[in-house]
Order: sequence, then structure tokens, then C-alpha cells
Amino acid sequence: MLIVLGIFFAVAPAVVWMTIARTRPVGFAIGGTLLAGAGLLISVQQGWVHAPRPDAHLLFTALAPVLIACGAGLEGRHGNSPPPEWIPRRNGAIGFLGMQFALTLVVGLLYALMIGEGSDAPPSKALPSLPPGISMVDEGTNCGSGGCWRAATVISGNGLSRPEIIRELGLQQESCRSSGWLLDWRDVCVGARDNGANVTIYATWGY
Repeated sequence: MLIVLGIFFAVAPAVVWMTIARTRPVGFAIGGTLLAGAGLLISVQQGWVHAPRPDAHLLFTALAPVLIACGAGLEGRHGNSPPPEWIPRRNGAIGFLGMQFALTLVVGLLYALMIGEGSDAPPSKALPSLPPGISMVDEGTNCGSGGCWRAATVISGNGLSRPEIIRELGLQQESCRSSGWLLDWRDVCVGARDNGANVTIYATWGY
């Protein structure tokens, strides 16, 4: 169900444009651009393209109406007077796109407020990738007074010592990177610990 809703969300601006486009050259150019953006957003939704989903949704719903407005303006410059029945379609398109942007903004702001509570751990993909010969034996999340984090125990199939495993992972020091662009202002920090018996890699939020 969520997949269907996500696809509908992505293609809705292109469908809206199809109802108000009046010329083929501009119609195809704007429609093709909107469909390309929809495909990119769906790729982010499905995890095929790595990007912060809330930020991607907000940017898409902000840029799609701008693109449609530019298309309508270009059609008007060609001197084509819109028929009377076009006005209600235009007003409906404005109302739909405005509602879509407002809902996205509200959900995005709620998301930004929720992440400030630190009640979630970074996703599994936040953990560092493992080179050949090193494998993960378990993974889980923990929470404490400083927030939540994700941790996993890794072992070497090549007989590497614990310090050598950490060096092979390139995690001698903790490193941080930005988690999002607009709504998610946190950093995600990754590192490794020598626990005496094994090596634990982790991902935690940095503020």
C-alpha cells in the first residue's frame, strides 16, 4: 500500500500537467521532465538511489509546481488563448499541487520534530560496508541517555587480529557525515570498538 501511495505521490504532478497542457512542444518537454523527476523520487523511495527521503519529497513537491508554472507561462507566450473550460482545470491543478505541498510540509516538519527526540537508531545502511574477508555475525540497536545507536559484531575469516580488523575497515577514528539536506539536520557517525573479545562497529547520531 505504501509503495502504491509513493508512486501516486511521484506521478501526480505529471498527471496534473497533462490536464492543463495546451501545446505539444511545451507539453512534452515539461511532462517528460516531471516524469523523470518522478522516476528519481521513486528510486529514492525504493532505496535504489541513496538520498534522504523526507528532503527528496519536500524538494520534489516544491519544484514541481514551479516547473508547471513555467510551462504554463511558456504556452501563454506563444499567444494561445486558453479556452473557457481550461480555467477550472487550471484552478483545480493549483489547488491540488498546493494541497500536496502543504501536506508534505506538515509531515516534514513533524518528522523534523520527531527526530529531535532521538528515539530512533540509524538504519542498517548507515553501518560501514565490510571488505572481503570480514563478515557480520549479529546486529541490533540500543538506546541510552545519549540517544539510540546501531551496532554489529564483525569477525575476520582471514585470521586478522582485532586491531587489524579495525585498520582494514578504516575506522581507527570515528567519522561523521551529514544525514540529510533540509529536514534531517543530524550527522550520522560511524566507528569501531575493540571490546577485548571482538570488534563492534556502530552508527550513531551526532548533533
